[in-house]
Amino acid sequence: MSSLEISSSTFSQEMKLPSSPPLVEGSALEPFRKDQNEIEEKPKDIIKFTPEKLSVDEVSQLVISPLCGAVSLFVGTTRNNFEGKKVISLEYEAYLPMAENEIRKICSDIRQKWPVKHIAVFHRLGLVPVSEASVIIAVSSVHRASSLQAVSYAIDTLKAKVPIWKKEMYEESSSSWKRNKECFWATD
Repeated sequence: MSSLEISSSTFSQEMKLPSSPPLVEGSALEPFRKDQNEIEEKPKDIIKFTPEKLSVDEVSQLVISPLCGAVSLFVGTTRNNFEGKKVISLEYEAYLPMAENEIRKICSDIRQKWPVKHIAVFHRLGLVPVSEASVIIAVSSVHRASSLQAVSYAIDTLKAKVPIWKKEMYEESSSSWKRNKECFWATD
């Protein structure tokens, strides 16, 4: 067996861990102060609009907390097609004062609905080539259900309420401004 192969019998063997002695009240072994990981962290809402390429690692690192067991992410990327047309890039514009305010409201709504720790919402502006991220949303929470639900709510609400517009740039030198179908001010 090579060093990379592991026999299935290796996993079926029972592992015995050494047991810790029980703590006696008032003994030298009893912890008297909180562990550093138990120190309360102030929740953070991090919002950024940028023409720079977005980094999933950077955004996810911003929400990691020793108090949390989950970090959930949504990464929206530019796809190469729309309704049979070849898309070469997207161009995003936003009314920044209103967009930032609306995202702050989304963060506040999330905190009222789910017990989450940190929230990061990064959105790219300007040209976004195919396969690059246009938006990254990251949320940390103690358990996965809260962060997963919060991320889903965040992207759905962002698309419905935040004044961000995108123009699809097509291969045949044409382009088309698109509205979000979820957008509350859009009517059919």
